[in-house]
Amino acid sequence: MYKYDQYDHALVRERVAQFRNQTERFLKGELSDEEFRPLRLQNGLYIQRHAPMLRVAVPYGLLSATQLHKLADIAEQYDRGYGHFTTRQNIQYNWPALEHVPAILDELASVEMHAIQTSGNCIRNITSDPFAGIAQDEVVDPRPYCEIMRQWSTFHPEFAHLPRKFKIAVNGAHEDRAAVQVHDIGINLSRNAAGDVVAQVLVGGGLGRTPVIGSVIKNDLPWNELLTYIEAVMRVYNRYGRRDNLYKARIKILVRALGPEEFARQVEEEWQHSRGGVSVIPQAELDRVAAYFTAPAYDTFSATQLDTIREQNAGLRQSHPGFDRWLTRNARAHRVAGYTAVSISLKRPGIAPGDATTAEMHLVADLASQYSFGELRVTHEQNFVLSDVAEQDLFELWSTLKAHNLAMPNIGLVSDIIACPGGDFCSLANAKSIPIALGIQDAVDDLDYQFDLGELSLNISGCINSCGHHHIGNIGILGVDKNGEEWYQVTLGGRQGNSTSIGKVIGKSFYAEDVPGVVQKILNVYVNNRHEDELFIDTLDRIGLEPFKNHVYANQEAA
Repeated sequence: MYKYDQYDHALVRERVAQFRNQTERFLKGELSDEEFRPLRLQNGLYIQRHAPMLRVAVPYGLLSATQLHKLADIAEQYDRGYGHFTTRQNIQYNWPALEHVPAILDELASVEMHAIQTSGNCIRNITSDPFAGIAQDEVVDPRPYCEIMRQWSTFHPEFAHLPRKFKIAVNGAHEDRAAVQVHDIGINLSRNAAGDVVAQVLVGGGLGRTPVIGSVIKNDLPWNELLTYIEAVMRVYNRYGRRDNLYKARIKILVRALGPEEFARQVEEEWQHSRGGVSVIPQAELDRVAAYFTAPAYDTFSATQLDTIREQNAGLRQSHPGFDRWLTRNARAHRVAGYTAVSISLKRPGIAPGDATTAEMHLVADLASQYSFGELRVTHEQNFVLSDVAEQDLFELWSTLKAHNLAMPNIGLVSDIIACPGGDFCSLANAKSIPIALGIQDAVDDLDYQFDLGELSLNISGCINSCGHHHIGNIGILGVDKNGEEWYQVTLGGRQGNSTSIGKVIGKSFYAEDVPGVVQKILNVYVNNRHEDELFIDTLDRIGLEPFKNHVYANQEAA
């Protein structure tokens, strides 16, 4: 993984010192709330419902064991013994004291991490495929390009005060696991007929108040012109994006107002002034950055060794049904023979989705050191991935995880719920998310039932900002405020990936206590109408919304 050079270290250390001084001045009353607000936002610090919240960047979801140990230490020393991992591949601390934040940032800098540009109207954390570099369907490893974009965007003076926050996602595989179609800019990397890396650029995607699928505005962009073209996009947005209305300030509104074709024309015109210029990526720089993403020292297994290991695992799967289920749901094929990518679910009964305690983070960091060359990933689904586990170590790894309640075999199942912190923490939220998630988990807690249902995504957001990505869940739940009461709106039919789609509202919203039962009724309609081995989303596509609506609202009090 990428290592800071002297410039990275100096930049981050200087920012820590600046913010320490700014915080001291604020606490002494020398800076007003209004003056301090942009300064703290530039360093990822929000003021939430009960306390400050600090959001720490995990660039393109990649962590070392050392870094996760440090995140665990920070949770123990400065928070309440846990952290919350988000759909943006970041970690949030919900309870840090304001006066301790500079010390936290100093601790982060010691392991080459920071909270810079995790908030504010700027380019946020660049996100990507959590299986980058190891996926069998990968065409181009997106990580070096993500890192170059991270360095380019950090403190970029021209894009520090955009009309609104700006999010970029990069994918390099046949299957989109980075949700590129619902980002302000989505980039699909591939190779042309000559074998050269090129990019497809989508613009104007996003969720929130106005969910939109991004539009393709450029194909076959040479890789070395990625930054010049993104700069052209940013300049058109910076020039014409709405600044008079917070709810119409995202680039998706500008793209819709102009139309994708006209927006693309203006970007192309702007690009003529920058293409071939100072922001062209030199081959030497790509080579320098890519050198940090070389493969670890994998063992080489002969065909005979692999057969033996797999026979042993097959026997263990027969004698340990829990191991079998865990491999079925949590193990993913690796591009290197003899290795597996293993997902560790952070969706356990009674625990908020995406939360990990200090002890759990230390454990996962130790396991990454022991089994995964000291590296792990954070996913958009708020889980961990140990990227490089030898197949011969799978049973031992599962046994350790099981002993610590971290072997939940539910990746991609209905209880693998994606949820924002909601009204329990966020000052923007209209309603709570965590109790709804826990109530649904209780309603579907039978693993046999979950396995029978198969792949099914359920996403919950506490407000229209859609931090829980409810619009692209097969089942989406949105918290809404009605006369000071918490209600919940349900959508069906959302999905992410290559066929991303926005879910449709099924009708009037529900009381909080009714939501688990509503979900159960939706699942019953699926079970009663599916064809053999048909997934939930496929049944919904075939029979439409009406059977679900009719069953849910029969004798149901809604408003």
